[in-house]
Amino acid sequence: MTLLNTSSGYYGTVRVRKSFRFIGRRFFSLVNGWVAAFIARREYQANLAVLRSLSDRELRDMGLHRGQIGPALEDAARYRASRQYPFT
Repeated sequence: MTLLNTSSGYYGTVRVRKSFRFIGRRFFSLVNGWVAAFIARREYQANLAVLRSLSDRELRDMGLHRGQIGPALEDAARYRASRQYPFT
């Protein structure tokens, strides 16, 4: 009979643990998004620096003009994101 009395507070403990787990997952998901955005921005800046250092002839060989560098990188980033997260 004492077993019934000792399990009365167990449900509340489970709810608290689930709440902390949910909050922890949301927090880490938020931090993960910030880190991913930071990495994507740094990658964009690095690619931009490399493409700007190329000569006009090298850019023309790739099918780009100097004014198309920024938009081309943005299009590539959008395409990469769509391939990575197909359901968004």
